[in-house]
Amino acid sequence: MNNRIKFLLVGSSFLISTGVVAQESLRQMEPVSFSQVTIKDEFWKPKIDKVAVKTLAACIYQTEVATPRIRNFEKVARGKGEEHEGIFYDDSDVFKALEAMAYSLKTHPSKEMEAKCDEWIDKIAAAQQPDGYLNTWYTLKGLQDRYKDMSMHEDYNAGHMIEAAVAYYNATGKRKFLDVCIKWADHFDGLFGPNKKHWVTGHQELELALVKLYRVTNDMKYLKLSNWLLSERGHKNAVGYTWTDWKDTGYAQDLLPVKEQTQITGHAVRAMYMYTGAADVAALTGDAGYMNAMKTVWEDVVYRNMYITGGIGSAGGNEGFSQDYDLPNEQAYCETCASVGMVFWNQRMNLLTGDSKYIDVLERSLYNGALDGLSLSGDRFFYGNVLASRGQHQRREWFGTACCPANIARLVASLGDYVYAKNNNGLWVNLFVGSETRQQIGKNDVTFRMETKYPAEGNVSLFVDPVKKGKFKVYIRIPGWAQAKMVPGDSFISEATNMAPVTFTVNGTNYAATMENGYAVIDREWKKGDVVNFAFDLQAQLVKARPEIKQDEGRVAIQRGPMVYCVEGADNNGKAWNIILPEKTVFTSNSDKVLDEPIVSLKASVPVVTVNADGTALTTEMKTITAIPYYTWANRGKNEMQIWLPVRIKDVKINY
Repeated sequence: MNNRIKFLLVGSSFLISTGVVAQESLRQMEPVSFSQVTIKDEFWKPKIDKVAVKTLAACIYQTEVATPRIRNFEKVARGKGEEHEGIFYDDSDVFKALEAMAYSLKTHPSKEMEAKCDEWIDKIAAAQQPDGYLNTWYTLKGLQDRYKDMSMHEDYNAGHMIEAAVAYYNATGKRKFLDVCIKWADHFDGLFGPNKKHWVTGHQELELALVKLYRVTNDMKYLKLSNWLLSERGHKNAVGYTWTDWKDTGYAQDLLPVKEQTQITGHAVRAMYMYTGAADVAALTGDAGYMNAMKTVWEDVVYRNMYITGGIGSAGGNEGFSQDYDLPNEQAYCETCASVGMVFWNQRMNLLTGDSKYIDVLERSLYNGALDGLSLSGDRFFYGNVLASRGQHQRREWFGTACCPANIARLVASLGDYVYAKNNNGLWVNLFVGSETRQQIGKNDVTFRMETKYPAEGNVSLFVDPVKKGKFKVYIRIPGWAQAKMVPGDSFISEATNMAPVTFTVNGTNYAATMENGYAVIDREWKKGDVVNFAFDLQAQLVKARPEIKQDEGRVAIQRGPMVYCVEGADNNGKAWNIILPEKTVFTSNSDKVLDEPIVSLKASVPVVTVNADGTALTTEMKTITAIPYYTWANRGKNEMQIWLPVRIKDVKINY
């Protein structure tokens, strides 16, 4: 499938700024760090616990026993001319696992886990070259070839190393790993930048990592370097370099300067990491040029190139985007890492704009496209996430390219990063997760505690407990799905017409909240013991796709709250492709389980197709079918599965 090459020139010139300085942030609010949020949630806490125990154990085993990833660092340290084993980007998997381990140390302190981190960090540090360079592939194969091929992930690996080091420093206060990264970043900065060598990174990641390094060191050169890396794109600055795996400049978002980009192209994960980095740079420099471009590109992603699951990147050929509205279900690629990237990027967009629509997309990607990548047992994974299967798909212990397991692990381990945001005037409630945090709002210390059984139930209680009486605002997101709006731009259209409105009480008295950017605003003087109660209507909704999405024509999908549902053979007599879902189908909600995972299943009496004995005709009979949350499928072995179901018999596609 060809990458699309379509763009719109926005300006006739582009100036590379060499003197960027941090200005007043464009951000409307700042995220509340996961380290300040205690998760007590019935849905998320078991998953965070499982990541700490099962997922990280799998990552550690695969990293140092089953594969040569750690062994390569040991070989470099020995310096005996040994051969590199594995793939050139394998170093990054070590770093992502370390980052997830660092987050876990905050939520699940463990001397054993910390000792394992220190052991790996010692091996990484021992592999660093005297000039600061650190990459096992080129160190073992020949340093004379380093920095010649922009697609060989040298800076991508280092970006994940920086993210891990910052996370570990924040978790433990230990500087050894951070100092390794500072030495590498200074080495890279000495080679590349204004009036030095050009560098158009093949796989974006370093941009956002350098911003994290700037935030922890307060050294402006790292922010300048991040901004410079973004400014390198779209100017044909790779003359004299090799691009081994670039199919075209659109593949790595190099068609146009970042500030002139209007449409999404190429590799989905690379795009998400780049736009996340651009948002971080925009926040710190006050450069609205990045923001204006990202708003336009975001609309192209969400309105025309995103699945109902929040997954992106439909094409396996480029692990990314193809044509507008090209969203096949059986052939969907939807890499887990791309959905993780959607969480990162949409959080930044929300912080920059204060608009809840970005959290709507974040929530969709988190609960569906990303979470599907992790098994209920915590030690099996999906790399790609199809929306329909004939029964050939199964979760795997590991992958040759193993970016996804550690990526979903670090996302779940740091879930608290996405629940709340704040500024001096108030607190934003973005996700409905049972949790507690203590924050300074203005000059007042306030404890916020949220109690809910979301997404199984819609009731939410928010306890607001300031040290002293004080006036400030609490912003509570009203999800688009709660207003029968599936995604911004109505890419997917709810058939629900009777969604109950969200109402609020404060201390048992009705409160008429005002609306601002998709948030209900409660602006009052707060005192100890105040409590806000509200509830979402979690009725099952049937959803249609826009007519441009031809793969979903004549079909509907099911959503309840933030959860997209599917039908799986394990619940439906081994079949998922013989079910018809008429547009007026009524579902009943039931407390249920998939293995040990508590879920709300949906049941309905609908026509089910059978094949006559002679195989010549189709008939239907009414049967009760069961739908389950999409993220839970394929945990009971290979199964047929569908999200989009036909509404008429003529659209049933059986080929048993």
